[in-house]
Amino acid sequence: MRVIVLSSESKGNTTYIECNDTKILIDMGNTCKYVVNKLEGIGIKAEEIDAIFITHTHSDHVKGLKVFLKKYGTKVYFTRMMKDELEYVDNYELIDKDEIKLKDLIMHIIKTSHDVADSVGYVIEGDNRGIVYITDTGYINNKYFNLLSNREVYILESNHDIEMLNNGSYSFKLRQRILGDKGHLSNYDSARYLSSFIGDKTNTIVLAHLSEENNTRDLAYKTLKQRLDDNNQLVDRIMIAKQDEETEEILV
Repeated sequence: MRVIVLSSESKGNTTYIECNDTKILIDMGNTCKYVVNKLEGIGIKAEEIDAIFITHTHSDHVKGLKVFLKKYGTKVYFTRMMKDELEYVDNYELIDKDEIKLKDLIMHIIKTSHDVADSVGYVIEGDNRGIVYITDTGYINNKYFNLLSNREVYILESNHDIEMLNNGSYSFKLRQRILGDKGHLSNYDSARYLSSFIGDKTNTIVLAHLSEENNTRDLAYKTLKQRLDDNNQLVDRIMIAKQDEETEEILV
């Protein structure tokens, strides 16, 4: 499997995943032009994409979807409630079960908790490897912990530093929304979850969806590294996703 986060931050989120002949995107939160250019940069033509899996309908996850679909007509996977907010999508399949098979991939659906009509994360399996992709959630339900445990790659939200958020310019109401059960995972939350999920198969962690105003790459990294060190846990590679630059290629 091949994984590249094309963009992840508060303004746009798009990730490319490939397994043998199967090529998908998770979200389309950047402009169509940006995504097409980034795909070309990694040797992929936009028309080769088999499907786009949507996590939720906030702009930073679907911004470029409409234009991309007009050009390429790619099939979109989303829930019924997401469909109600994306009425322009004609070629789609509803996510109405816990698991979807698409060619060489099995997509396990994780219900997340965010301030939107519906939101999901994914555990992607292919070639006996697994990738966890979860952003935009206030917490992770413990009923999924077994499914989430000991995967090769974790792409997990590490949205904000709690102290920076509480001392920043955001209103009290907005701070409460971000910190709540339908908000975002803090650096502390992300590190806590990751330390409980990772196992001997895990080789890569990507910290994603960092807030532009309420976090820094250094704080996100140090919070996770400290948690792992305290628990005597080692991971080969910890990466921090960026807004306007793709990550290194991850081969699973």
